[in-house]
Amino acid sequence: MREFAADLILIVHFAFVLFVVGGLLMIWIGHAAGWQWVRNFKFRVAHLAAILFVALEAIAGVMCPLTIWEDALRGVTSDQSFIARWVHAIMFYSAPPWVFTLLYVAFALVVAATFWLVPPRRNKNKRA
Repeated sequence: MREFAADLILIVHFAFVLFVVGGLLMIWIGHAAGWQWVRNFKFRVAHLAAILFVALEAIAGVMCPLTIWEDALRGVTSDQSFIARWVHAIMFYSAPPWVFTLLYVAFALVVAATFWLVPPRRNKNKRA
């Protein structure tokens, strides 16, 4: 059961990464293609908040809670399920912490610049 919970956390973590990275890509593509949904205010604020959270964690030297929870559930065992092995291979690389901090902050700056260059729009037809 612990292995299943750890795999579930890993999948959620991967989805978060996909939202941050894929979200920026979709904003750029959507802007070029004229897709209005990429200017959705709630989506854009959530996207910016997600990468700012990661960048601030990195600056503070704090490990991601999802990583902490997954590691705690896995314990010291090195055997992983198929899904866990591949998702880990895609998401985690070996490099000094400062490299990741630099990448996270740079990516956050790109997302923030995109927020300004392709500004979100608030829905004017809100229902009460």
